[in-house]
Amino acid sequence: MSKYQPFHTQGLNFTCTRCSACCRYESGYVFLSQKDVTELASGCKLTYTEFVKKYCRWVLSADGTERLSLKEKTNLDCIFWDDGCRVYKSRPLQCRTFPFWPSVLKRKETWELTGKDCPGINHGKLHDLAEIEKILESQEAHPILTRDTLLREDA
Repeated sequence: MSKYQPFHTQGLNFTCTRCSACCRYESGYVFLSQKDVTELASGCKLTYTEFVKKYCRWVLSADGTERLSLKEKTNLDCIFWDDGCRVYKSRPLQCRTFPFWPSVLKRKETWELTGKDCPGINHGKLHDLAEIEKILESQEAHPILTRDTLLREDA
């Protein structure tokens, strides 16, 4: 029996050009893990709870759960975009691991379609299969917060 081989077994080229196309101009969700909230709150010099109240919203997903996401500005830019990412060093895992998301890596066609909007896809550094798998594992290790998830209390 043969094991399924992903299209990216030879690795994929990607280097972020910091063009901000994924941060601006259209609605989207930046879902957050508990680690993301902790690091962003610290970077913003806010408590965990203050950060959630000021910068986050609950988004209803297709499975009926509510997931924690960053808010957007009225022009649909990320709440932290201002001539570039204001929280780049502590940006959420979702941002740090783009475009190596399960939904993008599902099929080569999805990767190529995503590349139409992202000038870094298929250019720059080669990320080998082991590195891509490590990125995917990090996403699994830090699940998105849902309203059902117990948010930790501030100390």
